[in-house]
Amino acid sequence: MTSTLSTAIIAKRDDLIALTQDLIRIPTLNPPGQDYRLICEYLDTRLRKHGFETQLIRAFGTPGDSEKYPRWNIIARREGRRAGECVHFNSHTDVVEVGAGWTFDPFGAEISDGKIYGRGTCDMKGGLAASIIAAETFIEQHPDFSGAIEISGTADEESGGYGGVAYLAEHGHFNPDRVQHVIIPEPLQKDRICLGHRGGWWAEIETKGEIAHGSMPFLGDCAVRHMGAVLSEFENKLFPAMAARHTDMPVVPEGARSSTMNINSIHGGQKENDPDFDGLPAHCVPDSCRITIDRRFLLEEPLDQVRGEVRALLEGLRETRVDFDYELTELNSVLPSMTDRDAPVVQTVAHAIEDIMGKAPEYVASPGSYDQKHIDRIGKLKNCIAYGPGLLELAHKPDEYIGIDDMVDSACVMGAALETLLLPKD
Repeated sequence: MTSTLSTAIIAKRDDLIALTQDLIRIPTLNPPGQDYRLICEYLDTRLRKHGFETQLIRAFGTPGDSEKYPRWNIIARREGRRAGECVHFNSHTDVVEVGAGWTFDPFGAEISDGKIYGRGTCDMKGGLAASIIAAETFIEQHPDFSGAIEISGTADEESGGYGGVAYLAEHGHFNPDRVQHVIIPEPLQKDRICLGHRGGWWAEIETKGEIAHGSMPFLGDCAVRHMGAVLSEFENKLFPAMAARHTDMPVVPEGARSSTMNINSIHGGQKENDPDFDGLPAHCVPDSCRITIDRRFLLEEPLDQVRGEVRALLEGLRETRVDFDYELTELNSVLPSMTDRDAPVVQTVAHAIEDIMGKAPEYVASPGSYDQKHIDRIGKLKNCIAYGPGLLELAHKPDEYIGIDDMVDSACVMGAALETLLLPKD
């Protein structure tokens, strides 16, 4: 990397901080999908001032899209002065619910001890800001660059990305003839390159029973007890089997090198009363119980196997447990994705990390999926990584933060990558 570009990026530290704070103060909560248009308009104004041509694209008809909560995305493109390849920085603009336990204002973007606090600082508005500063500074320093730079702010990554990157990929915006290199500034740490992610399978299981008076449960059939049998099978058979499996993917943290499953929710019998209701419950045997499962699987596990082992346990209960009946509904599935270490974008960012930080990068894979899945499967673009500032462990936590120095260093790495990919090799 040229010392000129590095110095110029470092000099924009205050601009980087202010940009990050502005983004955090737009509360793009998902669900429901709040203020997507507002943050796209903010980015539109910013990037057009730096010579980018912009498109605001609504993902009509995607999950959650409505007149009240439209799924808006922005793609900004800056053409170079001669032909060449395109480098695309993709960041999602949505953030998850705030949750309890905060000691900072979740949307105040307060600074303390060299960190900016707020929901989405780490995941991933800090990375978005770093990519913008890197691109703007690179263009200022190298106005004669070749190819093109794209920056996108996309919706709904936290709920699957179908109103964001998936929609854009379906409409050709990640076609390999148009875009050659993709960097997603997810928070995997400034000295790591994330090559991909595990797969995911989400399903709802309902056990069925028969309603009756609670004083005479023998006249009914308790669906919650049936679900207890399902959970027992999971505990005794499925969880030990998953724990025994290990992947060659460099997944972090270590616990995610095995298959995992989370029970997201359980609902059985009567609905919970409103908080202001102070009456007593009715006496009924529950005739339905539902759980939602979140199964994360490895590159070495076929999706049909993941589905099949859950259904096999349920079918086993149908054969051995009196009056057991169930319904299994698949909600979503995502296949694992991995970029080869020899891919051009991987090698370029690796050299940039060595240049800026004086150390070789660590190669990792993410325990959860992110929008690389759509760029890979729909866009058919394999030359894609996640690289950005922040600690993955802070994502979705109270008092989420991003280190300012980490953002500056990551922006310098991104700038170095642009120099390698978009400047003449001689």
